[in-house]
This record gives sequence, C-alpha cells and structure tokens, in this order.
Amino acid sequence: MIAGIDIGSRSMELVVLEGDEIAFKRKLPTTFDPSAQIQTILEDVKLDRIAATGYGRKLVTEELTGCECFSLTEIKAYALGVSHLYPEARTILDIGGQDTKAISLLGNGKVAKFEMNDRCAAGTGKFLEHLATVFQIPIEDFGNYALEGTEPLMINSMCTVFAETEATSLMAQGKNPRDIALGLHGSIVRRTTNMLGRVGLKGPLVFAGGVANNPCVVSMLKESLDIDPLIPEEPDFAGALGAALHGKVQ
Repeated sequence: MIAGIDIGSRSMELVVLEGDEIAFKRKLPTTFDPSAQIQTILEDVKLDRIAATGYGRKLVTEELTGCECFSLTEIKAYALGVSHLYPEARTILDIGGQDTKAISLLGNGKVAKFEMNDRCAAGTGKFLEHLATVFQIPIEDFGNYALEGTEPLMINSMCTVFAETEATSLMAQGKNPRDIALGLHGSIVRRTTNMLGRVGLKGPLVFAGGVANNPCVVSMLKESLDIDPLIPEEPDFAGALGAALHGKVQ
C-alpha cells in the first residue's frame, strides 16, 4: 500500500491508497511531539511506500524505516490532490493552520504560479483560533457566530496580537461582538483575495485546507469574488491525497 502524509503546524493527515482507491484516512493533532504523533498515525499500517509533505515532512524521511520514503512541497501536493478531485480546477486557495497558499494551475496537476504566506499566522487558522478564544467561542462555532453579525467592523491589522487589541478596543466601546467577529473574518478574506489576484484568479476555484470548514470565510469569499468555490468533502485532506498520488508514481 502507498500512503501520503501531510504534517502541518496544527494537524497531520494520512491517506492510504490501495490500488486506485483510498483504503482509509486518519487525522491527528500535530502537538509538540510530531515524531510521536507520526508513529501513532501510522500504527498498524503496513506500507510499501510513503510520501510526505507539510512542515514536518523531513521527519518522515529521516525517521521511518522499512518502506520507501519520498517528500514533496505543499504546493505540489495540493496541486496534485485538488487536480485529482477536480480536474477542471484552475485556482486553489488553501488556508491552513499557519500558512495561506494561492495556486494557479495549468491542468494535470501542474503549477503555473503560486504565492504563499508563511511568515506569520496572519490570516490563517491559527489567527482565527486565537481570536476565537478572545470571544470565548469554540473555534468550530466561530464562523457561525460571525455570520450573526450584520455590519462588519473594520479590523486594520492582520497581526494576531494587534488584531486582538483592535477587537478588544471595539468591545470596550460597546460594539456588537458579532460585528467585530464578522470584521475579523473579512480581514482574512481581503488578504486572501489579494493573493488570488496576484496569481491570476481563474475559475473553477477550489478552497481547501482546514479554514474551508469555516462557513463565514466561505460566504464572504463567495461574495467578494463573485465565485462559488468548490470545497472538497474533507478539505484538510487534499495535501495528503496529493502526497499519496505522488508516491504512487515514484
């Protein structure tokens, strides 16, 4: 069997292929001990080959024995995974735990141009996760909470710390917290639409990564771009799928 593993800053996903079919998938938090989590996610899995992507991909190629190991960039992994799911896709937006990627595709999983923000957590899942704690809202509910706002309040800073300061200041002024949350989501959408514009946005657009599960970001993205993005059933597995497909042809 052939596997693909995507080891991100917040979570890791595993996709195992048996022939042309997905045999099973697994997901675990990365935690502060990714090496141990890799062993856990691969427990009882007999592999002939594994391809790794994401921040922790070198851990796989350095530590695993007993099977062939390959690595590939997240850009290539997402291009392969998304193109497999949506052959017609021409642009990918991936917002993960700690980076954002905008990718323009030529077709057949080939990348024309890309832009990646990985310098800080601005506009990522970590950004939303941190600010959800300010509102004392579970991250899983933060998107729906923001959608209850009616007038998004402008948040100028994309720095997590400064955005928190702005949000706290608006709360102290008695502003509707749902409008503040809506504004925070809007700041992410503005940043990502700019990235998409720089790589040359063409439809169909596929929205992948963990933040694609956030209904407020999806709604605001659709309104901003006037495009209804395609979202995989499990958007955070696209990279692992692409890695598995890469391993298959090595």
